[in-house]
Amino acid sequence: MNLNKVISVLFLMFCWSAQARTVEVCESCPVKTIREGVALASEYDTLLVLEGTYREFNILVDKPLTILGRGYPVIDGEEQGEIIRIASDHVTVDGLYIINVGTSYTSDYAAIRVVKSTDFLIQNVVLENLFFGIYIEKSERGRIYHNKIIGDARDEYNSGNGIQLWYSKHVEVERNIVSGTRDGIYLEFSDYITIRDNHSLDNLRYGLHFMFSNDDMYTDNTFERNGAGVAVMFSKRIKMYGNTFRKNWGAAAYGMLLKEINDAEIKGNTFEENTVGINIEGSNRIVYEGNDFRNNGWAIKVLGACYSNTFTRNNFLYNSFDISYNSRLNDNVFDRNYWSNYTGYDLDKNGVGDVPYRPVKLFSYIVNRTPETIILLRSLFMDIIDFSEKVSPVFTPDNLFDANPLMKKNP
Repeated sequence: MNLNKVISVLFLMFCWSAQARTVEVCESCPVKTIREGVALASEYDTLLVLEGTYREFNILVDKPLTILGRGYPVIDGEEQGEIIRIASDHVTVDGLYIINVGTSYTSDYAAIRVVKSTDFLIQNVVLENLFFGIYIEKSERGRIYHNKIIGDARDEYNSGNGIQLWYSKHVEVERNIVSGTRDGIYLEFSDYITIRDNHSLDNLRYGLHFMFSNDDMYTDNTFERNGAGVAVMFSKRIKMYGNTFRKNWGAAAYGMLLKEINDAEIKGNTFEENTVGINIEGSNRIVYEGNDFRNNGWAIKVLGACYSNTFTRNNFLYNSFDISYNSRLNDNVFDRNYWSNYTGYDLDKNGVGDVPYRPVKLFSYIVNRTPETIILLRSLFMDIIDFSEKVSPVFTPDNLFDANPLMKKNP
């Protein structure tokens, strides 16, 4: 963009800001409904919605506007359908309390839907009794910030997701609380998304779910007590830093599921008290570094077709099983991890064990084949068969070991 175009854009923005006005909406105001306010407002105006209850749905925002609530006005959709649909660039929704979204088995009704729009902002919004919460569709350059989304999902077939992005790019999802929905946050065909500092808990299926989405990053989030923590599937170049996966318990639960993931980074995360910390299938060239695995049933389960992955400087602390493998072939590297079950020695005092550590136990292989044998956990029988496999590996990969196990936990 040349200098003349930049000057023209700045001039137009100044003119718009100079002409923008505030339109008040309230029961005693000349403008009594939000829908009427949107119709009367000019582009870039602010619609100030005062405290009260507004029984409205199918509100179409088709021009650049700021919709600002004062005192958290309630928009009650009375379960009739979608409540706010944004179909314009440069729209802000701030400070509203939206309840009672309609439920449909043919339409994904949402409290707030953004369609084919850019430069949107949804912040400080509370959503309750919803089907879908915030639904972003074919949109770019937006921010979903500091919202609280509380659903009451009981079954997957008649519930929606808290925050959903579909065919969208360059969106920030930050500091939201999502609870009681099907998936807390769901991405499908959405690239360059940043998901930061959210708390996704008590959701029916996943706290966070990726499908066919590339070059995304999620950092410093907490995924707690969900059906399963996070599922990352059929995606590339995902960065996962500093997240906490806690208390995702159940027969098929895990902190994180990786399926057909390539060229990703998983660093500085905490996996605590999950049935499985990470369940990995068909995922390659992933760096696992500086993660803590504490008190999980299985820290890591590796299924078929996982190649060229590296596990370095992770802490494996008091898990029932550290690593589970279902193959005798290993193309992955384990190096300089700390293992609480390591019983080797360090005669030269360099902080590295002199004896390699084999993290895959024969008993974990047996449990994978026959789950009922878990009742023998911590029995003398388990100790005997694990010792025999350590001496002469038959069922577990003979080249799967950490040659440099650390004597002290990684900081």
